[in-house]
Amino acid sequence: MQFTSEQLLDDGVVERAFTLGEVPGILWTPGSVSEPAPLILIGHPGGLDKMYPRLAGRARQAAAEGYASATIELPWSGDRPKSAEAEQARADLRRAIGAGEPVTDEIVDRLIHPLVEQAVPEWRATLDALLALPEIGGPVGFSGGVISIGVRLAVVEPRISAAVLFAGSYVPRSTFEEARQVTIPLHVLLQWDDEGNDRQMALDLFDAFGSKEKTLHANMGGHTGVPAFAGEEANRFFARHLR
Repeated sequence: MQFTSEQLLDDGVVERAFTLGEVPGILWTPGSVSEPAPLILIGHPGGLDKMYPRLAGRARQAAAEGYASATIELPWSGDRPKSAEAEQARADLRRAIGAGEPVTDEIVDRLIHPLVEQAVPEWRATLDALLALPEIGGPVGFSGGVISIGVRLAVVEPRISAAVLFAGSYVPRSTFEEARQVTIPLHVLLQWDDEGNDRQMALDLFDAFGSKEKTLHANMGGHTGVPAFAGEEANRFFARHLR
């Protein structure tokens, strides 16, 4: 991990950009801590520059509770090399949604399977590097999407103790099988009127999770209409499981 910039935000949070191989990312740490901080991995749908205001806002909320946060750019997003196959799958997905047609499993598989297969090892390598820093301790939580990435991480990464998952994307049928293997505490956020999400699929996925502790937090509104208090609920969830 190589840090490429550092700035002190107005609330005392330290923000550092980094690269891990070809993967860019950002680490936020509380300005003053007396011991290594628990870590929250912040997931998102790709495009660090575009997503930055929301990601930084979530990280600063977490820092106020004493957590460090980190995020990385997804494969084929931002300035990372593009994938013609992924671009075509995204175009097919947008066309189907725009035409009011069913989104087929074939489209979802072409878009999500390669993404999960590449992104999850990158997240795990990032976690290795972050936990080697003296200011980062544990335990570790995951917060955000893409939900199929979060599900895979919850299954294969034993260092993740709890997860807040955003139900805002289509998922392959194979993710349902993986969901049954998830046992960590879960807090799932669902925007009830999300124009780009299959609500019934999200409800079915929640039902499939094998966790004994799982909560579904549904709000009215579209994809970007998540209310501010949803973040407060997520912080309370992490306070129960990362402290």
